[in-house]
This record gives sequence, structure tokens and C-alpha cells, in this order.
Amino acid sequence: MDLKKLIRTIPDYPKEGIQFRDITPLLEHPEGLGRTVEAIVAPMRDAGIDCVAGIEARGFIIGAPVAQQLGVGFVAIRKKGKLPYTTHSVKYDLEYGSDEMEMHIDSVGAGDRVLLVDDLIATGGSACAAIDLIQQSGGKLMGASFVIDLPDLGGSRRLEAQGVPVHRLMDFEGG
Repeated sequence: MDLKKLIRTIPDYPKEGIQFRDITPLLEHPEGLGRTVEAIVAPMRDAGIDCVAGIEARGFIIGAPVAQQLGVGFVAIRKKGKLPYTTHSVKYDLEYGSDEMEMHIDSVGAGDRVLLVDDLIATGGSACAAIDLIQQSGGKLMGASFVIDLPDLGGSRRLEAQGVPVHRLMDFEGG
């Protein structure tokens, strides 16, 4: 099955010049979703993962079943003001603006081995911010998995330069 065929490209969203890679058709396709989750789980099955952290919002959709398949808990990394308990917080830049994300202070314990999951990596801004949050809690990042990589924007290289193993299911050239 060619999972890449289940990705829809929407030009000029959320602003002109951006080619938005929409995973909605992939999520709506039972076999495609199942294969996506399994492809993310497979290289991490024996990595001793203690929890899976997903970045709001599509990282939740992919990360939760990955965590379930690995037999571990799921950690929500959310936009500022969305979590009800005490949080770690970090500001970061996106390819089309800036934002702030948070994680509960007790979601990741010191020494916990964490797999970070999201739908897409572009410049790596949100992934680097999530890594900062995990490290603030004393967690050890075992890897970062993405459905889509936009290699021309350099996010995967940015994470790899920090020593983070990056796994991606597909690339889209040109951003």
C-alpha cells in the first residue's frame, strides 16, 4: 500500500506559499491508518520505550495508538493554556509564526525513555520545543517519528544534529 497516495496537498494553507500536507484521508482509511501506526511502532518495539509523547493535535491521533501498541502511556504536549495542571512551558518559532507549548510537570519522569510522535516535521520548531519539554522533565528522547518529512525545510536534520534518531514514513520535496 502506498501511504503517500493517502495524503492530500492543499496549496496556500494556512497562508500563501505553504503546501499543507493533509493526513485526514490517511486517518479515514482503516488499512492506511493501521499500516501507519505499525510502521511507526515496528522500529521502536524493542527500544524500551516508557511513554509516547504526541504534539497537539495530529500527534495525538497518531501517538495514542502507537502508545497502545507499545503497551505504554501517552503524554499530551499541548498549546499554552490547554492543560489543567502545573506545566513546563516553552516558546518556539514555526515556519509561519510562533507559538508556545506545555506539558504537565509529572507526565515524564527522570530517566523515562520517550518516543516523540507527530504527523509532520517541517523546520523542526515544534519538535525541538517538545524535546525541550521532555528534557526539562528529565526524560530521555529515544527517537522522533513522523508520518511526513519536508526535507527541504531541514527539521529532520536539525533533530539529528542534536543526536535524536528520526524516523519518517514519507518525504514530500519542496516544503
